[in-house]
Amino acid sequence: MPTYHIEMLEGRTLEQKKKLVEAITRVTVEVLGGTADAVDILITDVKRENWATGGVLWTEPRS
Repeated sequence: MPTYHIEMLEGRTLEQKKKLVEAITRVTVEVLGGTADAVDILITDVKRENWATGGVLWTEPRS
């Protein structure tokens, strides 16, 4: 079964992460078959100072 790597800006609650991994696991089993215990999910929280979009760090003001 698959291993998912999720990178996102820090700040999500533990409850939000729990709901996310439950949903990803459920859909994976529905679509690909197999069992939930075969689905691995790794979440990496990234500090805003280490993430940029459009050449602008997320610590900078956005227009």
